[in-house]
Amino acid sequence: MKTSIITTKLENISDIRTDIANMDDVYSGICGVFKSKEAAAEIAKLEEIAAQPDFWLNRENSTQTLKSLNQLRPRLALFNEIVSLHENVHLTLELIQTENDDSLTNDLIGAMKKTAQKLSEFEIALLLDDKYDSNSAIISIHPGAGGTESQDWAQMLMRMYTRWMEEHKFKYSIIDQLAGEEAGIKSVTILVNGLYAYGYLKGEKGVHRLVRISPFDANHRRHTSFASVDVLPQIEESEEIIIEDKDLKIDTFRSSGAGGQHVNVTDSAVRITHLPTGTIVQCQNERSQFSNKATAMKLLQSKLADLTLRRRQDEIDKLNGAKREIAWGSQIRSYTFHPYNLIKDHRTSYETGNIFPVMDGQIDDFIKSYLHFIKSV
Repeated sequence: MKTSIITTKLENISDIRTDIANMDDVYSGICGVFKSKEAAAEIAKLEEIAAQPDFWLNRENSTQTLKSLNQLRPRLALFNEIVSLHENVHLTLELIQTENDDSLTNDLIGAMKKTAQKLSEFEIALLLDDKYDSNSAIISIHPGAGGTESQDWAQMLMRMYTRWMEEHKFKYSIIDQLAGEEAGIKSVTILVNGLYAYGYLKGEKGVHRLVRISPFDANHRRHTSFASVDVLPQIEESEEIIIEDKDLKIDTFRSSGAGGQHVNVTDSAVRITHLPTGTIVQCQNERSQFSNKATAMKLLQSKLADLTLRRRQDEIDKLNGAKREIAWGSQIRSYTFHPYNLIKDHRTSYETGNIFPVMDGQIDDFIKSYLHFIKSV
């Protein structure tokens, strides 16, 4: 399938026909992959199961049924919306040609852009089929060495991701945040709630490198800053990960963040240490100690699940003689603001010189190129 649909400037009917042809190719590809009738039948079957009086007797099965429904329903709804939009594009084009009415051209261009956007969303959705892709996500950002420079860069990344979340209607909450002394942040952990949040964001995991003229340098010299981004799927319950109370060390402390009537008044913040692995999580942004503990436990569950997966992969790599480099300098993406403008993903080679929309949260092209990339390797 094409990864770009609107490729021309749409200055005349010839340009429009070219991009409609591109759109038709993508539409045909999606129709060939997604079987809407089968999806509708599966939804009806699952809804019938969910309506049974004994549905909740087996919690594991009921949870899986509802999860499947929550995945299929929005996907089928988006597909049906695309079918309607695609038909509207062709009907408008036909009307322009038969009536020779150019006044409808702006309506056609608007319909094409909306259809292209929805097709792009659906393309990405079809790529999200790994085990935890449909889960909510936990994203953590930490600056590298460099003090205020890197801390400011970490905050810029935080803004980029939260703007993306807002644009895509994901609800998010800041679990833990530590501000820098002069500017920026020393760390932040964000819980991103929504279907496929992890699938969309998993490719952002890694080191992000910034090159710019420092706003904190009186001599206006060029600086290079690093920040690491970690992304985990939120795992509510897991048979594989059993956390026993005796393995936990739970500390409470006074929240350091600003705002809220309980902040800096009571010891409501919670830090949990998992003694067997040394894994530490904390939450201080909820309004009560109980809520902070519950959120911290969710984070611990996800971190332990990720640790288990990484240990398994390490064992496989040892058996296969594979070596994986995990180094601070092995950045996944570079953001160059000086002496030229360029943001480049070093895994997929996708790049753009239009840096301002990216920093304002428009990272879908990077997400899509990464998802295509991992499916091709």
